[in-house]
Amino acid sequence: MNVVPEGYHTVTPWLITAGRTAELIDFITAVFDATELGRVGESPNIGHAEVRIGDSVVMLFDHPDWPGTPAFLRLYVADDAGTLGRAVERGSRVVTEPTEMFWGDRVSRFADPFGNLWWLHQRVAEPSAEELTARMQDPKFKEAMNYVQSADFTPQR
Repeated sequence: MNVVPEGYHTVTPWLITAGRTAELIDFITAVFDATELGRVGESPNIGHAEVRIGDSVVMLFDHPDWPGTPAFLRLYVADDAGTLGRAVERGSRVVTEPTEMFWGDRVSRFADPFGNLWWLHQRVAEPSAEELTARMQDPKFKEAMNYVQSADFTPQR
């Protein structure tokens, strides 16, 4: 018997809101072209819901008595600029603009209207070990790292 059910991975994140889970599901399906797998209960009292983003399941529920606890999620996407644009159209705030990093990913971040922070990664290069070493020393990539690491994000609810 498999320890992890088919269609799931070893780690499955939870996103919890105080009565806004239905809105968050709509946001995720629109921004990430995700599929809603199901929900138990109705807004504002969804007791359990699941969406599939790419090959991963994210679980969600409403809990009106819990304090806001933002999630920090990292996703690989095929079109980082398009995904970021859809997020902004739906009320997100850009935290870092798309920036190519030395290891070959272009990275951006946005804060969604629910207080979560999303890292978008798109693979744009496959540097060899030698290229990776050179890119780590390249002032362009050092500046990129400084920019990404210096971004200020304070969760807002």
